[in-house]
Amino acid sequence: MKKLFFNNKVVLTKAEKKERNNHRLLLILSGVLLGISFPPFPFPFQIFMFVALVPYLYVIEKKTTLAEISRATYLAFFVFSLITIYWVGSWQKGTDQFLMIAGGTLLFFNPLLFLIPSTLYYVARRSLGSIISLMFFPFFWITYEYFYMLTDISFPWLTLGSGLSHFTIFIQIADIIGAVGISVIVVYLNIFFYKAYCNFKVSPKAFGFYTACVILLFVLVLFYGNYRLSNFKVSENKVRVGLVQPNIDPWDKWQENNLDKSLQEYLALSQEAADEGAQLILWPETALPGYLTTSALWPERNSIYNFLDSTNSFLLTGMPVIHYYRQNERIPDDAKYSNKGDFYYSNYNGVLLLSPYSNNVQSYGKIKLVPFGEKVPFSQQLPFLAKFFSWGVGISGWNVGKDTTVFSLDINVKKDSSTIKYPLKINSLVCYESVYPYFVTNFVRRGADLITVVTNDSWYGRSSGPYQH
Repeated sequence: MKKLFFNNKVVLTKAEKKERNNHRLLLILSGVLLGISFPPFPFPFQIFMFVALVPYLYVIEKKTTLAEISRATYLAFFVFSLITIYWVGSWQKGTDQFLMIAGGTLLFFNPLLFLIPSTLYYVARRSLGSIISLMFFPFFWITYEYFYMLTDISFPWLTLGSGLSHFTIFIQIADIIGAVGISVIVVYLNIFFYKAYCNFKVSPKAFGFYTACVILLFVLVLFYGNYRLSNFKVSENKVRVGLVQPNIDPWDKWQENNLDKSLQEYLALSQEAADEGAQLILWPETALPGYLTTSALWPERNSIYNFLDSTNSFLLTGMPVIHYYRQNERIPDDAKYSNKGDFYYSNYNGVLLLSPYSNNVQSYGKIKLVPFGEKVPFSQQLPFLAKFFSWGVGISGWNVGKDTTVFSLDINVKKDSSTIKYPLKINSLVCYESVYPYFVTNFVRRGADLITVVTNDSWYGRSSGPYQH
């Protein structure tokens, strides 16, 4: 029984307090089980994802108002966010204070997005009833996942499909239904487990039905996964790739007088890769803190070309990219103006492909920029916002890339007893662009044979971030 005093404060009975505390424990349990389903926790921890929502579903079915459901949802997914994306603020020595603030803000903002499926569920339950609304819940869930891929504040890091990356046989069906489709399956399995639990003692027939649904869905997905893994044909064309990642503190890299030292380290490690037969060498995101294609870095660019010519190898490297606009050239709306130099320009967190015996440089500008870290959200609509936010390392405020570029290079491929030139097409995603499944698909549709990612996860040390990436 609830009692109302003059200040309208609700006083719960002992039984109601016990129920409230039990519900809170169940919500925390859901958040924990979902959190440990993601890296760095290894397989088979991912199995917990198939039952992680069961305690949460039990609680929200007991709630009668939207406010109660929203509070329950926020608690469960705050715990989930705390376990999985605590690292976004970096929290290391030398970390920019603004990055810490942004990371802390994300922890409290991210759970709000989960109110999308819970609110849709509440509205559906009022008109369609509990069972039907529950069966629609997976589609309410992916409404949230898809929404989080849009707008300037997109951060679709915690899609359930991505969390199952170590469960190789289970995720093969993504080639039909996509990563978001895997999320639908995961939520349905949670619902079937939950309904089986609810009917365990109440209705043996219903318990048997929902248990059969769990088994059937698992068998179908695993059967298809086994089929794909058993019949997948690997391309006969091979290319030997050297991955170069020097141990350079990302905060120190942007300090002056470190450029030549960094370059020599990259070239020394690249020589080791070339000595082992690497035809294509990859350097990480923003490998050098400068615009390699400008005259200011001509000596550094010349050193790189000398290396490529001597080893007959190609270099794909993350690198800041800048484009200056001539007076007679059309200047885009997002171009920046330099008061000091009296010119317009655009600069990108980009990728360059450098080829031996050629001065032709292919480039790509990152399209999916990290909110706050690389671009102030909505700064194009509200330019004054950009003046208040910038990283100490000077990397915020990149322009948005214009095209899903696919690089083309002629690589030597051994076929039978001869060596032929193969027109290899590759793309390069920059950092967290790789978490957008439909975005990556665009490169493959444009002919990419090989998908590459350049990143620098050392911003986050030994936290969960690099393992999740």
